[in-house]
Amino acid sequence: MRDTILAVIIVVNVLCGVLAYFIPDMGNYILLTIATAVTVLAIYDAFIQKKHSLMRAFPVVARLRWVFEEEREKIQQYFIEDDLNGTPINREKRSIVYQRSKREVETVPFGTQHNLYEKGYEFVKHSLFPKDHHHIEGEKVLIGSDKCTQKYNTSIINISAMSFGSLSKNAIMALNQGAKMAGFAHNTGEGGISPYHLQGGDLIFQVGTGYFGAGKSVKGKRVFDDAVFKENAVRPEVKMIEIKFSQGAKPGHGGILPAKKNTEEIAKIRAVEPHTTVDSPPGHSAFSNFDEMIVFIQRVRDLAEGKPVGVKFCVGDNEEIENMINAFAEANNYPDFIAVDGGEGGTGAAPLEFSNYIGTPLLEGLVFVNKTLKKYNLKDQIKIIASGKAIDAFDIIKYKALGADVIAMARSFMLSIGCIQARECNLDTCPVGVATQDEDLVEALVVGDKNIRVKNYHDKTVAAVKEVVAAMGKDSIADVKAKHIFRRNKAGDIDSLDTIYGLKEESLVS
Repeated sequence: MRDTILAVIIVVNVLCGVLAYFIPDMGNYILLTIATAVTVLAIYDAFIQKKHSLMRAFPVVARLRWVFEEEREKIQQYFIEDDLNGTPINREKRSIVYQRSKREVETVPFGTQHNLYEKGYEFVKHSLFPKDHHHIEGEKVLIGSDKCTQKYNTSIINISAMSFGSLSKNAIMALNQGAKMAGFAHNTGEGGISPYHLQGGDLIFQVGTGYFGAGKSVKGKRVFDDAVFKENAVRPEVKMIEIKFSQGAKPGHGGILPAKKNTEEIAKIRAVEPHTTVDSPPGHSAFSNFDEMIVFIQRVRDLAEGKPVGVKFCVGDNEEIENMINAFAEANNYPDFIAVDGGEGGTGAAPLEFSNYIGTPLLEGLVFVNKTLKKYNLKDQIKIIASGKAIDAFDIIKYKALGADVIAMARSFMLSIGCIQARECNLDTCPVGVATQDEDLVEALVVGDKNIRVKNYHDKTVAAVKEVVAAMGKDSIADVKAKHIFRRNKAGDIDSLDTIYGLKEESLVS
């Protein structure tokens, strides 16, 4: 096969040479140049390079494999997948984000494409006496326990943690400006507060294990520093503090900022060496047990002058989580909120094993945390923020029914500013300027256009939540419980989520 390919290429090169000799015009010279370059490449592939056996056996032709492999995600997304089978977010879900962001037509024709009789199909039941959705309440939630002096009234939908570094400066500005326009909160991610976060939108200042924006390096180790933290925490834009233990994409690992994305500017904000891969430690150095953690939470709350302080984690060992909540109860001191991240999460770089096989999925994690808080009589004090691939109104209603007070959304807001799910977030090659630090690509994202889309997506999704709740005959979003959501089981029967997740007693009370 190699000899055949080489022979064909050489013959074509010779014919181009003959053509250029007898008809000497620019077009034929260009053809000869291309043919000669292909011939040289074929000889290199077949005889000189030794790294790729496929290229030695199939010179030039084998290079098409790498072209198709490079474009595989796009080919699959545009030409192969249907509306429902794409992953991690299918086309139907992506489309509703785009439509709401641009205020385009969001209705669907000719009925649902979902198989209503398939195992796992979920739905809510409507009422014969629906309410007027304009009067549905519950779109705002007050966060702050009795330990907090600056409670925060936030939307049921907020932007989940995504750092400057993971996302571009234009993406961060568009998100923050959109949050300001619609009056909801924007989580900074663990990379600290950059100038691009300070566009007037409310901030949830995340403190990760690397303490970026909240600490400094001491003998090569990242440590929490009161003065550095306080300078950021008391900013008027900062409404809450979130202490991150782990995230759904890579629980127990720590954040990863690839060297390609660690620019001089980002390194200065994080106080790290530029152009190097920055791996956050897997755990906190400021505390090592629950008693010390409770002291640290109060220390952070005091430094933040009484603003709500919460902890974020992907649920791991249930016994460990229960011991933590028990410690809160025994100390009579606790965070103002718990952010539960699902094992299905992830907007940036993560090792495959951590992304695929570590961490409890959101539904099970959310139910467990909610049950445990109630068991120790802390649910009235500690609000739950749920994060795990929520896109549309049904996702939000389901998470609310299982115990969430607030929903944090990351990838859906990325889609709202133009993400096309190219899945190149870790390569610094995001083609739409969302998850890259390449200046040419970043410039393509126009902040003044995308910020409006952030606002639109938030507002239209909240409106959709209210419409669904109204159709169910409820007066408030808070009235939706697990007994109101249904799922088809393996046998083909229909069960309510309170039955599936063992919440029957709670349903009887409510």
